[in-house]
Amino acid sequence: MARLEHANLIVRDLEAELRFIQTAFPEFEVRAEGQSWTGARWLHVGTDDTYLALNEATEEPAEAWVPYAGKPGLNHLGYEVEDAAALRERMRAAGYRDSTVPNEHPHRRRVYFHDPEGNDWEFVEYLSDDPRERNDYGVPDVT
Repeated sequence: MARLEHANLIVRDLEAELRFIQTAFPEFEVRAEGQSWTGARWLHVGTDDTYLALNEATEEPAEAWVPYAGKPGLNHLGYEVEDAAALRERMRAAGYRDSTVPNEHPHRRRVYFHDPEGNDWEFVEYLSDDPRERNDYGVPDVT
């Protein structure tokens, strides 16, 4: 069975990104931190089972990344959460911008937020344990 063990992000402001992540996931703790061979600071934040590796940027990109603009790259990171409404309230109270698009679904709730780097994050709460309902995308069955 495959599972995502970690994701590695390069960010301009480690502390700002860490605040965003720990607001979304209060149970995430800094597992380790240090300096890379280039002298840039890095840290790992998460649980015993999963984490995010954050690396300090050492230069600016040629152009700003815009999610969903059709260019190759990462549109968003998606995390399953127990309570999307509580997460939304926590994020808004901390001053983060809600980027949620309309997405009504009978078997899941999804909210989206931009992090300080402009990356989009999806947080999904499933309301069913049935994989057919959880994975229903409204596409007609043609079989």
